[in-house]
Parts: sequence; C-alpha cells; structure tokens
Amino acid sequence: MCGITGYVGHRNAVPLLLAGLEKLEYRGYDSSGIGIVASANAKIEISKAPGKIKALKDLLALSPLSPSTLGISHSRWATHGAPSKANAHPHFDCTQKILVVHNGIIENYEELKDRLMQKGHKFLSQTDTEVVAHLIEEHYQGDFLAAVQKALKELKGSFALGILCRDDPDTLIAARLGSPLIIGVGKNENFIASDVPAILDQTKKVIYLKDGEVAVLKSDSVAVYNLASKKVSVKVDTVKFSVESVQKQGFAHFMLKEMHEQPDVIAQILKARVCGDQVVLDGLGLSDAQLKKFNRIFIVACGTAYHAGLLGKYLMEKFAHVPVGVEAASEFRYREQLVDKKTLIIAISQSGETADTLAAVKECRAKGAKIIAICNVVGSSLTRESDGVLYTHAGPEIGVASTKAYTAQLTMLYLLALKLGNVHAVLSKAEQRFLIGELRKIPEHFREILKSKSLIAKIAKPYAHFGCFLFLGRNINYPSALEGALKLKEISYIPAEGYAAGEMKHGPIALIDEYRGVVCIAPQSDIYEKMISNMQEIRARKGKIIAIATAGDEGIKNHSTDVIYIPKTHELLTPLLAALPLQLLAYSVAVHLGCDVDQPRNLAKSVTVE
Repeated sequence: MCGITGYVGHRNAVPLLLAGLEKLEYRGYDSSGIGIVASANAKIEISKAPGKIKALKDLLALSPLSPSTLGISHSRWATHGAPSKANAHPHFDCTQKILVVHNGIIENYEELKDRLMQKGHKFLSQTDTEVVAHLIEEHYQGDFLAAVQKALKELKGSFALGILCRDDPDTLIAARLGSPLIIGVGKNENFIASDVPAILDQTKKVIYLKDGEVAVLKSDSVAVYNLASKKVSVKVDTVKFSVESVQKQGFAHFMLKEMHEQPDVIAQILKARVCGDQVVLDGLGLSDAQLKKFNRIFIVACGTAYHAGLLGKYLMEKFAHVPVGVEAASEFRYREQLVDKKTLIIAISQSGETADTLAAVKECRAKGAKIIAICNVVGSSLTRESDGVLYTHAGPEIGVASTKAYTAQLTMLYLLALKLGNVHAVLSKAEQRFLIGELRKIPEHFREILKSKSLIAKIAKPYAHFGCFLFLGRNINYPSALEGALKLKEISYIPAEGYAAGEMKHGPIALIDEYRGVVCIAPQSDIYEKMISNMQEIRARKGKIIAIATAGDEGIKNHSTDVIYIPKTHELLTPLLAALPLQLLAYSVAVHLGCDVDQPRNLAKSVTVE
C-alpha cells in the first residue's frame, strides 16, 4: 500500500517522480504529493493534492515546482488522518529543512508527538509520519545521516522512508523496516521506490534494501548502513521482467491482461518444475528425509493467498496423509502457536511483504519450525525469512485483485502436494503420472475458457444489478467459492459470501430470493449429486443460479438459470479451471457497473501494515 519514489541525479526530478507515481497507482492510494530541493536556492518546495494523481499533475501544471535534481514523492493510503492536502506526504519539520515520505505505521507516534510538542514542535497534520520529520530535526546538528540514524532507533512499527535535507542538496536517504523499499542504480543518478515498476523504464539494476538498513544515495554513489551505523555490503540485482510486462499491451485493464497471461504462467511453472513424471522443486531447501519427519503442516496466508492455502490443505491431506491447518496470518500470529521443530510452515504471499504473514513466520521460526515460502517476488522479505522458496515467477501483477498470482499459487501447491505424496509413499507412481499428465493439459484448458469470455460477459450483465451474491462449492471447490466471492466484492463492491454448499441450510438459505444471485461450482465429481440437491433447494426459492459445470453436462441446465462450462478434467484439478470463469464473471460485472477494476476503492495491492 502507498507508493514512494525518489530521485537524485542530473535530470529534472519532477517528471521522473510523477511518472514513477503513476506506475505505482495499482498499490492503492487516496492522495499524492511531491517535494524537491530547488537547484537555484536549495529551498524545499512541495505540491500536494487529495484524490487521483491527475489532480497533482493538474496542480503542477498551474503552479510548477522549480527545477531540481533531488526529490521525493508519495501516493498515500490513509491510516492516520483522513485523505486531505494537509495529511498527504511529504511532511516537513518545523525548520522546513527536513522532508519525509513514509509507508508503514509508526506505532509509538503519539508518545513521540507528545514529547516533541512539549519541546515546542508544531504539527500540521494528523499523520503518524510527520513525527519522523520532527524527530530528525530534534537530533540534527549538521550531520544528516547521524540525525536519521538516531531518529530511527526511537521508532516502533514499520516503515519505508525517503528523506531529504535542504543542507544536503545532493543526498537522498532511504530506510526500511517491515515495509518494502528498493534502490534503482543508474548512471550518475539513483532512485528509490516501493516497487520495481516505478523505475523499470529508467534502470533494471536494483538493490533490495533489507530490514534495518539505511541507504545514502548521491548522484554518483550508493552506500548502505545498518542501524548501528556500520557500512554493509550490498548486492546489485538485475530485474528480469520487461517494461512491456507492466503495461496493458492493448487490453482494457491490467486485470484482463493478467487473466490472459495465466495459461503461459502455469505452463512455465510446469515446464520448470516437472521433469518427465517427477516433480522437481529446486529451492525447497529441505531434503526428502526432512520432509518426512514433519508431523504437522500449517499454511499461513492472507486474502486470496489464504484461499489458495485452503485448497493446499485438501490436496496435501489427500496426497500425503499429513494433517494440515490453514490459518489467516492476522489471527495466527496472536494465538498460541502449537508449533515446534516437527512443524512445517508454508507461507504464501504474492508480494512477500504481507505484514501479518511475515510476523507469523517470524513467530514460528523462533519456535523452531521450518518455513517454505510460495512467493512471486524475488528478494522480498518473506523469502529472506524462509528455509526454502518456491518462486511462482508469474511476472508483475498490477491489478489489485489477484488473478494470475492466485492460479500460480494453486499450481505450486499441486506440485508441492504431489511431492509430499511421493515422500510419504501415499501416491503410487501411476497416480502421480496420471495427475501430472492432467496438469499439463491445464494451460490449454485455460485458453479454451478464455474463448468464452464474451459469453461470460453476456451472462454477467443481468446479474450486475443484484443486491448480493452467494457462492457455493463443496469439498475441494469450497475454497473456489470463497475466492469467487472475494473477487466479486473486491472489484464490483457487491456484497458476496462464499459458503460450503452443505452449510447453506444452516443460515444462508434465508437470503435466497429472486433478487439474489447464486453461483454454484458444480463440476462432475463424487459429490456432484449433493451439489445438484443444493441447487434444487435454491431454485425452489426462486434464486437465480449461475452454474460452473463440466463441458457436456447438459442436465445441469435443468437446475440453473445460466451455465458456464469448463473443460473436463480430473475432479481434483477443477479448482484450477473454476478460478478463471469466476474471475471473468467478477470482471464482467464490475465493468458493466463502471467500476475501477484495476484500482478498487479502499484497497491496496500489498498490505504492509496491520
């Protein structure tokens, strides 16, 4: 959530900072701002505006900032204080020498603010961020870095910071603890950003700052220190994905583009991770003997990744006969965690920066558990906290509502479950060979479903005005129902609930009438007849049903209003295929309603605070 960009170099900073902010719009925000140190007189100038970045651009067109080769910018997602010009970043100190942008939360800001106010500091905003500028001012005695280091030691919480001082017009300081921040390394210029897309068209050379590191950027150098002020060595990585991968490439929305990328993403995972009839999980970090010793598995994740984890539970218990618990990381971290050296933790996060998931992982590590991360972002915080990492390599996902990251996570969980089934000698070679063969057909099945997107859009249109939705699934497609409901409410703002279909009679059936939409995930399976019985109960109460069904199932038309077909596959693989029409359905409803599909209100792509 929120976006940071910063620049020090030889070019005018303002257009670079603006362009970077626009590339971070997917992260979610409600206001934005830019601050620079003017080249002519070394004075700090700021321009801020609530609303979209276009409002900031319009303001700058009317009142341009002075030319400058040093600046920071920010798009804010409100945590402390309502969206407003006063609360937008950057924030000053009293002397207007120090300028700060911040992602994260300063948990002890009230205590610090009270202390600083008693010393005469005047605050202009309701934010927790402003206290950082005043705290640096309090420690500043001519040494910019020393003042920042002393201030950081007093902060509790999480932060990614970009900091300027008018006394050092060729210096940009960056620091992180719990919130992502990267450095872009250029030729006679350097950048900071909260995510790679912001700077990808300027440089592919990046440094991933680690927790507790402070970087001093000048136009021709980058130096990194720990919080003890000792210089540390850094690794400069090369970003592998292209500028084109973070552009729409002719699609109406990033979400639509990313749905279309799913067949290739899944195919790439299978190509890299399956050799013949064997699953090869390089990067797992644990031997077969170690995997066999675990007597319990916990999957921890948030949101869409949590739904992927729920499917992982079904698969691992089916294939490996090991008990698996799936936990919302935000709850798990505050419970008594019954983990030890015989517990395996599987942490799932697209960004690798999800605050609750990271906190849960750290708690489990302290108790001796081993950690495997399923993650999309190389070098992220989660990957550094884990014993092994299974990268999905799905490429950048710009749409806030996850699509390709979700199906990539599902694919990796299938492979991990097959691996565990092999280690525990539960799956026979013939069963594994058959399932791998069926998995290899999934990308082409996805392409077939994508050919039906116009039909799905047509089906979706009359449902767009319904007041609420129920999504129902059984067994391995119960997680599919949860994810389908989440997608719809994320991007269309229509209330939607996912339920295990057998639970419908225990309350949710009271909601069903002719004004409610019900999505029933009913592919051919061992519990197909049970699902049909649930659908008959809905029809008897005049509910309007969209069925997700197996191609060739003509009989299901007798029990539903509309049908979206998926290709025939093994029932254990149907959650992968069901994901795509559920995504397309939510997308089509949201587009019909005129919603901002890629940037839904109130949402952020990466939740880096509690």
